[in-house]
Amino acid sequence: MNAYEPMDLTDLCNAGMELLGGNRRAPVGEQSFHGLPFQIGDAEGSGDRCFIGFEEGAQALKIPIGKTARNVIVVHRLLSSEIMDNGPLANHVADYVFHLEGGDAVTANIRERFEIATVPNAGGAPFLSFQDQKDSLQPRFEGPWGSAGRRQMEANRGTARGYVLWVWQNPQPDVAIEALEVVPKGPPFLIGGITLGHADEYPISREALKEMIITLPREVDAEKPFDIEVEVDRGIATYTYALPEQSGEAFLEDSTKGWGEPQNEKSRSAYVEVAAVPSATVTVKQEKEVLGEVNWGELQEKGEVEVSERLRVSVVSGGRNWVHTKVVDDETGKPVPCRVHFRSPQGIPYAPHGHHAHVNSNMGTWHMDVGGDVRLGQITYAYIDGACQGWLPQGEVLVDVARGFEYDPLRARVELKPGQRELELRLKRWCHMNEDGWYSGDSHVHFLSASGSHWEAQGEDLNVVNLLPSQWGTLFTNREDFTGRASVSPDGKSIVYVGSENRQHMLGHLILMGLKEDVMPWCSDGPGEAELGGTLEVTMSDWADRCHAQGGTVVIPHLPNPNGEPATLIATGRADAVEMLRHGMYNHNEYYRYLNCGYKLPLVGGTDKMSNDVPVGIYRTYVRIPDGEEFTYENWCKHMTAGRTFHSGGPMLRFSVDGHEIGDTVNLPGNGGTVEVTAEAESVLPIHSLEIVQEGRVVASTEDTHGTRRLALNAKVEVSGHSWLAARCGGPGYATSVPHLDGWGRGVMAHTSPVYIACGGEWWMFDQDTAQYMLTLVDGCIEYIHHTSRQHTQAETVHHHGEEDHTAYLERPFMEAREAIHRRMHQLGIAH
Repeated sequence: MNAYEPMDLTDLCNAGMELLGGNRRAPVGEQSFHGLPFQIGDAEGSGDRCFIGFEEGAQALKIPIGKTARNVIVVHRLLSSEIMDNGPLANHVADYVFHLEGGDAVTANIRERFEIATVPNAGGAPFLSFQDQKDSLQPRFEGPWGSAGRRQMEANRGTARGYVLWVWQNPQPDVAIEALEVVPKGPPFLIGGITLGHADEYPISREALKEMIITLPREVDAEKPFDIEVEVDRGIATYTYALPEQSGEAFLEDSTKGWGEPQNEKSRSAYVEVAAVPSATVTVKQEKEVLGEVNWGELQEKGEVEVSERLRVSVVSGGRNWVHTKVVDDETGKPVPCRVHFRSPQGIPYAPHGHHAHVNSNMGTWHMDVGGDVRLGQITYAYIDGACQGWLPQGEVLVDVARGFEYDPLRARVELKPGQRELELRLKRWCHMNEDGWYSGDSHVHFLSASGSHWEAQGEDLNVVNLLPSQWGTLFTNREDFTGRASVSPDGKSIVYVGSENRQHMLGHLILMGLKEDVMPWCSDGPGEAELGGTLEVTMSDWADRCHAQGGTVVIPHLPNPNGEPATLIATGRADAVEMLRHGMYNHNEYYRYLNCGYKLPLVGGTDKMSNDVPVGIYRTYVRIPDGEEFTYENWCKHMTAGRTFHSGGPMLRFSVDGHEIGDTVNLPGNGGTVEVTAEAESVLPIHSLEIVQEGRVVASTEDTHGTRRLALNAKVEVSGHSWLAARCGGPGYATSVPHLDGWGRGVMAHTSPVYIACGGEWWMFDQDTAQYMLTLVDGCIEYIHHTSRQHTQAETVHHHGEEDHTAYLERPFMEAREAIHRRMHQLGIAH
């Protein structure tokens, strides 16, 4: 016997679609609701006579059954309601009288918004019946543009397409039901179908979700790119996610603890959450091909089922507790902001309530739900203020907790006992850079809110966030966050300043810090920075001048790209610092060439965070504020501009030359001499090399090929003329990157700003090749202005600057740069 048996009520049907009124329609014919079979009208789905209709004042009707059943599922619908006219709830619609063999009768009152409801539901969903459509997932990888926001919800609430389902549980399941007598009591309604339930179960899933692990034993299946989905007929299933490739033990021992885990892109092992009735069929597919099916009741009973040579499934058993977790500083015992991740030994994540287990379904998050969580490869971390709460499984739980680079990450195994509701974790600070006058900041953050920037900054032990509104075509971001002043946390430990990143696709981008007023337009000259068809309205130099006029600070981001106007900014002294986003030697050598040409350029680190796969401050700037000066945004920018910085993607880097600090100038006699350099790098992530760089050349180094926490060196360096020295540390040979697991895959590294060495007078350096390179860039920008850029007709346009000659306005900074470079060449007696 089938678990569920739909009845054919065709002979009793007395009404068609006209009963619904207007052009309303409802599903008819053979239907499946919640995985249960129904027949509404004839099997072909004719809409002529498909309902048993009961008008107001209708007579009672007996529907013959003549069979045993544990449950009777009635598909019905109320046709009118007074609720929206403030009428009563629980209006008595009918009595359903179940006549049992032997003479017993069981009467069920059918009340509005309890056992029956209108469609759509007047006043809200019914309390004791179910919509005909179950809850469902949204399409995972596609959908209409208008659903982009809702897609983040992942699931849709089930609604009624035509009916509600009411379940009657037979108190005497072994006794046949002779008939169902329908006794109308007032408002009109219809019955569409009746199905008899023979399975020993409640027919509609009401169980909590359980994790099911999917294993593909066959190598050819396991090695395929991840594309597994699960369907459940009489229940629901979440999206399916790959489990980590490494074991729980390997996870605990991994050197990248606190900083993610490589994403498993293959299909060998996955998990899904399922809630279903025992008779449900769970279907597993790979690339739309069915790998196998398993009965949910059998799987729960056995725990694991070998479905076929291609599929093995198991269900995760055990209880769970709602746990309040507190993370405290090991020294002070006080709660400490951080980011946390909880998982089972198999790798199933358990996010604190209010956070993602998989941020945005492990898909991209560019300008999409940015903030509160961060994904590093396989792992989604939740930012917390030191406390969180939510479900955790009883038994063994693996925790992964981190707070920036100055705390030792905690990756450990804890045992959660039945009934346990509290959990305390302790983080140890291994260094405190603030106590030594070093304050960290991210030069380059997008899309977070100002309050979210504080939240994540404190979770990463970051002191400063430069939150940058900008334009992206017709998208304008963080406009409402701009205030023209610093936002300081109550404890004074984090500062958020909303400036702007002004951008042009050919000339370049510019970070404007410390703005009191907007510097507009934010972007210019078309996509992907400005709007389609946008014209060239402004130069980076003008942006820089207007920022400086407000007392602000100008940083060239992601040097050198876009590589147009940065040379002009540097030549004319408009750039206060340059930012490095990547570990590539191209970026390094571009920086070094400007230093070698005699331009003092502090180095800063920033993330260009635009998504939840980049932690704020994973590349950060440490700025040294001298004793006696307060930590303020103004002082942080002032000493950044003075070159008291090092860029860090993990390591803490200390460097001195003859006792002089980063950013200092060491004065030697005209013929130079020997200087003593000292460098030390220490990191929570493994480092392999520590190098001293002179004018771009490595002049001293030490290395640990296996990776270590600490490297140090002392060396004597010969100096024969004006020069500069810097320290850097990173992967093997430095140039080889040991990547972070953020969305950029940037390297674990650190690099100081230079210590300058002047020999017999004021420091200067010059490199003719670099000067010519800069002049070529200047000329290229002028050519672009004249011959390639899109512009308004000059005679018809009044521009933001108010000058009559727009071309002369655009050319001016480039002419100034050309003159400045030529002047330097003339002073050195170099022909040009």
